[in-house]
Amino acid sequence: MLKKLPAQKILFLDIETVPMVQNWTDLPQDWQELWAKKIERQLGENETPADFYEKRAGILAEFGKIICISCGIIHQEDKIKIKSFYGDDEKSLLQDFIDLIQSNYFDAQILLCAHNGKEFDFPYLARRMVIHQLEIPNVLNFQGKKPWEIPHLDTMELWKFGDYKHYTSLNLLAKVLGIPTPKDDIDGSQVAHVYYVEKDLERIKNYCEKDVLTVAQIFRKFRNENLLERIEA
Repeated sequence: MLKKLPAQKILFLDIETVPMVQNWTDLPQDWQELWAKKIERQLGENETPADFYEKRAGILAEFGKIICISCGIIHQEDKIKIKSFYGDDEKSLLQDFIDLIQSNYFDAQILLCAHNGKEFDFPYLARRMVIHQLEIPNVLNFQGKKPWEIPHLDTMELWKFGDYKHYTSLNLLAKVLGIPTPKDDIDGSQVAHVYYVEKDLERIKNYCEKDVLTVAQIFRKFRNENLLERIEA
C-alpha cells in the first residue's frame, strides 16, 4: 500500500508547542481552576497543578499554543525541501500553513504524515484553528470520523502493526532504523525554556525541521527506499 502512494503528494510535518504563558502564576485565577480540574487525575503523589503546568501545559491545546510548524515535501526521487512557519503570532503562522496545504501544489490529493500525528499534531492544529476562528481545511477536519476513516499517515501507527498499546518515540524509532537522531541539540521537554527564557525561536525551528526530516526518512525506510537528501526550499 505505501509503495503506491505518490510521494510528492505527502506533506511531512511536525509542530512545536509551549504553554500559553510561561509561569503558573501568570495564569488568571479562573484558568488555574480549569487547569486543576482538567489534570486532577494525572497528578503524581505530592505533585501540584502548578508543578504539572510547567511540564504538560504545552501539549494540551486548551492551555498551549503553537510556535512552529515545519513541513517537508519530497522533490524528484530522493530530495526533500523543508519550510517552517514560526513566531509569536500563532494565528498568522496557522494561516500561512492553511494557505500552503490549500495551494494548487497539493489540491485534493494531499496526505499528511507525522509521528504520533493522529493523536497530537493533527488535532492540535485543528483545535487551535477553531480557537482563532480560522476555517479548518478539509484535510484536517476529522469531526465525526472514526480513526480508521482518517486517511493520513502516522509513522508511530505504522510501526505498531496493529498493537495499539505500543508507543515508540521518534528518537527511538530513528535509532532502530539506522537514521541519524533529530535530538542532537534539544528535545521536546526543553522547547518552552528555549522559547520563554532563551528567546531563541531559530533554534526551535531548526529542531522542528530535524524532526520533519526524520519522519520523512522513516517513511522511506518503510518503503525500502534510500534516505533523502535535504535541499534548500
